[in-house]
Amino acid sequence: MPDDDDGDQTRELRGFWSGNIAFGLVSVPVSLFSASRAGGVSLRMVDEDGTPLQRRYFCSKEERLLESDEIVRGYEVDEDRFVVIEDDELEAISPDKSREIKLENFVGVSDIDPAYFERAYFLVPDEDGSRPYWLLARVMEETGRAGIATFVMRGKEYLVAIIAQHGILRAETLRFHDELRKPEQVGLPGIAKPDSKLVSSILRAMRKLRAKTLDEDSLTDEYSSRLEKLVQGKMRKGKDVVKAPDDIGPSERESAEIIDLMQVLKDRMRGKEKDSSASRTGEGAKTKRSTLDERSKEALYKRARALKIKGRSSMNKQQLIDAIRDEA
Repeated sequence: MPDDDDGDQTRELRGFWSGNIAFGLVSVPVSLFSASRAGGVSLRMVDEDGTPLQRRYFCSKEERLLESDEIVRGYEVDEDRFVVIEDDELEAISPDKSREIKLENFVGVSDIDPAYFERAYFLVPDEDGSRPYWLLARVMEETGRAGIATFVMRGKEYLVAIIAQHGILRAETLRFHDELRKPEQVGLPGIAKPDSKLVSSILRAMRKLRAKTLDEDSLTDEYSSRLEKLVQGKMRKGKDVVKAPDDIGPSERESAEIIDLMQVLKDRMRGKEKDSSASRTGEGAKTKRSTLDERSKEALYKRARALKIKGRSSMNKQQLIDAIRDEA
């Protein structure tokens, strides 16, 4: 399920989906809010000058980057065999749009295998539906029941368990049955009769570590904390701090990506072939000079980056040409 919570407090005040919990003659208007935030520290891929890299699709057959309108979806039916699926065909089989969370049945919360739980969301009552919301939450919590429901959002149908806890309704998205592996599929052995002495030893060890409640302060990401301290320390020292070149325009930023390595290699091979041919005819310097002069600044920058020329981010086109010639 999509998560629209990006840490912006303004966006958190609005749910990213709204509709009704519906069963029988009951209809409770609610909004959906994410109950979690993305954790950890996010690292972006950049080149050595600090230019953010992007992923692009590369055609191995034609050896070129593809534009977005050249890309279609394919369902793999066999190795290297695909059935192409068009956007209008996907739209035709998409579930009907709906603003209802349709409760289909109620089951015991303890009867749901935790392995089915995928992601948690809060269901918040709309102003005109607070009374039935609190009533439904109270009854579900007192009976220990979870409502199994389906609903459609952004063209996709989701399976959820509606659970009441501390007077609040929560929606837990569920994995589908065929998404879970069985123990025997991962090679787990059959259950054996445990040794009584080992059982007693494990029980003693567990009693020593027993806690009355879960300490939420212990649920911290120590690695992310260490990484943040590392970053802050480098910032204070001014060490390894890079900034994307100011002279790279939007089109050049879009093309600064890892996949360009293939293009750089091809350019260098073509350059070697031209240089070799020119040297045989006594016109090597002239051909090389005209080849570089005809290149765009973007292409020259890529070449300079491949040659690891220092200070290239602040060079103009002529300076890039001169630096590449000196390096070669």
